Amino acid sequence: MTADPQTAELTASVVRALERLGATVERDPGVHPSGFPCVIVSTPSRALTMCMRARSRTAGRRLVVVGGADWQRLDLETTTELLRAGADEVLPWDDGPGAEAAASLLDRWSQIETELHHPRVLKRLVGRSPAWQRSLREVVEAALYSQDSVLLTGETGTGKELLAQLLHTLDPRKPKRDLIVVDCTTLSRELSGSELFGHERGAFTGALSSRDGAVGLADGGTLFLDEIGELPPELQSRLLRVLQEKAYKRVGDDSWRRSDFRLVCATNRDLAAEVGAGRFRRDLYHRVAGVTCHAPPLRDRQEDIQPLAEHFVAEACHDRSGTRISEALLSYLRARDYPGNVRQLRQLAGALVRRHVGRGPFTLGDLPHDELEQLIAAPVVGAWRNGLMESMVRAALADHARLQDIGRAAEDAAIRMAIQESGSVRAAAAKLQVSERTIQLRRAGARVDVDNESADSTVEVAAPVGAPGNGRTLPN
Repeated sequence: MTADPQTAELTASVVRALERLGATVERDPGVHPSGFPCVIVSTPSRALTMCMRARSRTAGRRLVVVGGADWQRLDLETTTELLRAGADEVLPWDDGPGAEAAASLLDRWSQIETELHHPRVLKRLVGRSPAWQRSLREVVEAALYSQDSVLLTGETGTGKELLAQLLHTLDPRKPKRDLIVVDCTTLSRELSGSELFGHERGAFTGALSSRDGAVGLADGGTLFLDEIGELPPELQSRLLRVLQEKAYKRVGDDSWRRSDFRLVCATNRDLAAEVGAGRFRRDLYHRVAGVTCHAPPLRDRQEDIQPLAEHFVAEACHDRSGTRISEALLSYLRARDYPGNVRQLRQLAGALVRRHVGRGPFTLGDLPHDELEQLIAAPVVGAWRNGLMESMVRAALADHARLQDIGRAAEDAAIRMAIQESGSVRAAAAKLQVSERTIQLRRAGARVDVDNESADSTVEVAAPVGAPGNGRTLPN
């Protein structure tokens, strides 16, 4: 498997220890789609190249880099470079604590992946793009392994409320009460204190009876403050006191009441910039942003447009059959801009269903009249330059791929597909308008690159049955 004796010894040590701790180890990355690629290298100088190659082949999956015991002394710059190259964790190895640390890490990652594949996630939070999966992992990890406040950031319509609901659903507290939602954009200055903290009878005109506010109702559950950046300054001070003391006063009452809840906030603003501008309290910002999770815009997850569109169309059709979407309409949906993100795509899907007649596939003719007119008037662009191509480039950039790597991957894919479709190198060369020698050299170059990787090792590590130190056993 490896020509470097030092790496061979290290690889054997890693494999033995992980198998002893209950993990399944395969020498061929990609054997287990739910596993985790593990790059094993002897020297940091080789690690960067190996990490980038492994990341390019395993996009969207978590990657761990394992080095020898002397990696304990790795400096910040080298470790940061490995993280930029696509590693999710960099671990120095030994058969004792190093093995236990790796097994515990894989245990946590496995539990997170198990939740991501649970129907309660798959049926509501549709999408397999790397950007969306990264966000879901952050939310699941915050829900399962932390009780800190969570700040959800992202543009309007990106699904922040769905992520808040997922946080509440996965919260392991027992017993657990309700999720209480407050839209801070709808709070009036006159009644905002009552909405958040409740009031006593007679506290103001129209207060005919006492009532709990959102803070009181959230006791034992989750308080979700949507668009917290819109919260008035006077309420920011009162909310800070609640978070510090876990106590509040109703409007018109001098007695303190207790409330223990998990706080989840969402905003489409840059709260750090709001703090700098003096519009949001710095101390409150640090309280609400214990864990920050970002919901990506739809333009950064364009490979999710088709499954999202199909999901929304099927949802809007209820029990109607025949919800297939034509290829032409799918191409249009992928290439279209969505300033309102997923919410706008959902509204468009609803419009398609309202205009659709019969049981045939949904077509361009089902688009709203104004949108269809804009499509007809727009210049025609090559279909291959649609949003799907851009989404793949974005995914590569998110994994820190170089321009040279992106171009080479695209050329290699084009050559491989052209040969498969044409049946020969000569026909593929004519199709791609290059010489046969160009294709032969590129294919030979690809084989050389593969051979040069033999100095180090990449293995696939499936989840350990149970990581030491936590007493948990993973579900089958």
